[in-house]
Amino acid sequence: METQNIKNVVFDIGNVIVRWSPVEIIKLTLGSVEQPEQIAKAVFQDDVWVALNRGKMTEAEAKIEYQNRLGFSAHCTDKLFYYVKHTQILLFGSVELLKRVKAAGYSVYALTDNVLEIIDHLKSHYDFWPLFDGAIVSAEVGYLKPRPEIFKQLLEQQKISAAETVFIDDMSYNVEGARSLGFAAIQFENTVQCERKLKLLGVSF
Repeated sequence: METQNIKNVVFDIGNVIVRWSPVEIIKLTLGSVEQPEQIAKAVFQDDVWVALNRGKMTEAEAKIEYQNRLGFSAHCTDKLFYYVKHTQILLFGSVELLKRVKAAGYSVYALTDNVLEIIDHLKSHYDFWPLFDGAIVSAEVGYLKPRPEIFKQLLEQQKISAAETVFIDDMSYNVEGARSLGFAAIQFENTVQCERKLKLLGVSF
């Protein structure tokens, strides 16, 4: 991995800072149900979830849609969104990694496909959000990764250069999307692996 003049480090949120586990959410919501993987796809890969993440629908509206489409009761959708939020526990070492990078003098940002109500929950339950020098949330800008527009929103809003920025994400297609725009990028596996990759890029902390 070629050393670069990195000044900015951009973190995804789900499965980089906090856990995101759709199948677990379905199991907690529905109990011992058959094919929880298929139900998770029906919920979290549906156009309702996409609309939520693009800011085109509220959580309350999404609950009604899931009741109509999937036959969930109102109680069930309340339970679903409870577990959507409360299973998002901090991943071991991630906030510490973020703090160390920031303390070393790098600008740190968030770039996340996310729902407004989830972001509100994360802000109220954890103390990492104020560490970011800026954040791009899909529901606020209307674009999802790996669309170029969401990365360009970050560059334009923060007046930073892709060539001086490394993007960290757990999904390979988002990593490739960032690289295609000139970012350095790391596919996150765990904090030890991520720290090693950052240092290979010349990030010193």
